[in-house]
Formats: sequence, structure tokens, C-alpha cells
Amino acid sequence: MTMVDRRRRSLRTALVGEALRVALAGRARTDPGAGLDIVDLGGGTGGFAVPLAVEGHRVTVVDPSPDALASLERRARDEGVSDLVRGVQGDAAELPGLAGESSADAVLCHGVLEVVDDPVQALQAMASVLREGGVLSLLVAQRNAVVLARALAGHLAEARVALQDPDGRWGAHDPMPRRFDEAGIIAQLADAGFMVHTVHGVRTFADLVPSAFVDSEPGAADSLAELERAASQHPAFRALATQLHILATR
Repeated sequence: MTMVDRRRRSLRTALVGEALRVALAGRARTDPGAGLDIVDLGGGTGGFAVPLAVEGHRVTVVDPSPDALASLERRARDEGVSDLVRGVQGDAAELPGLAGESSADAVLCHGVLEVVDDPVQALQAMASVLREGGVLSLLVAQRNAVVLARALAGHLAEARVALQDPDGRWGAHDPMPRRFDEAGIIAQLADAGFMVHTVHGVRTFADLVPSAFVDSEPGAADSLAELERAASQHPAFRALATQLHILATR
């Protein structure tokens, strides 16, 4: 991973983390001083889970990869939070049985809904795991961004395919199984019993600004982060973001 790639990933994590912590603080007010029970679906090596455990929350990571869960265990041990982090091998379809129904104050699902066998079933599973009023943090890839990206790269036919394809894919060789648009994912969330509270655009400009500029110009990375933060809730720019971060409650 290049330095610019790391910066972009860090930017995404920072923006999502900021919004998530505000939502968790609101949930925690119902029981001040106690950590929350959080389920991180597809949480892998613990990029979100371990920092949340450091803050005192109890986190169960459900992931299909044993290698990722082994890295999660090491990471939690290094941070001294092994007692607050639990790794369980499994996927979205198994979530209620693995985590327990009505067992969580929050569920994280970041970059997972694009690859599950059945997104509708996965959302229903997440709803069943949440307690009443529990928070869902959902991060999904957005169709509009790949249409723009393929067009700017000169792949106009692929851009048109992505615009019209039901799953937002640009062709048979597209590595992403599906992408979403804002109206569509909000409708799916409503059908699963969720109430959407906020929608943020993530990586609105980060994937468009040339890497050479971000890497070489003094202060460019900080300026890009400030621009991303300012644009994240602006509806016109949110429509162009690579990902949508949605906070909803059950």
C-alpha cells in the first residue's frame, strides 16, 4: 500500500469514526459509565473494534476469515483489551445465532453489504441482533462514484453499463459484486425496520485528486481532509462520494 493509499484509508476511517462515536455517545447516555455491546460484522483485523474496546466497549467481531481473526486477537492483546474483544468465525447469514438476538447496542457493517449473498437478509439479521434503539453504522459503495470514475478514465461504455446495471457494476470483470445508490439503500433499511438519521459521503474527492499532488504539495493532505469533512453532508457532493456512511436505529 502506498503512502497516498494509507492517507486515503486513514481519511475514510477518521470520518466514519467521528460520526460513529457521536452516535455511540448518544446511545451510551441511556446507561452512563457503562460500555456498550457492539457487533462488528466483517470487522476483520479490528481496525474499528480494537479502538472501540480501548474506549471501554465490548466488541464481538464476526468475520469469515480465520487469518483476520488471528490478527484481531494479536492486535487486541497488544492494546491490552483482549478481555473486551471476541472474534467469531462466521458471516452475515449466521449473525443472529453467533451474536444472539437483541444482544447489541450497536452493529457495524462496513464494506460488507456489497459482497454478502443476500443484502436484504443481512439487514434483517442485523436488525434482529440490535436492541431497541440500537445503532447501525453502515458503510456501502456508491454507484455514482464508479460511473464518474469510469467516465473520467475514458471507459465511457463501462460508465454507461454501471449507470444502468441493477447492481451498479461496470462489466463482467468488475471486482465489486454490487454497489448502491442513496435512495435504494435507504429504502432497504426502512424495509428491514431501521430509521435513518444521518447519511455522510466518504471519499468524495480523495479518489479524484491526483496522488502526486497529495504526496508532494505541503499541506495538501490536511487540506483534502478538511474539504472531505466539509463536503461529507452536502447533498450535491454526497451523491458523488465513493462510499456512503449511514447511521440508523432500530
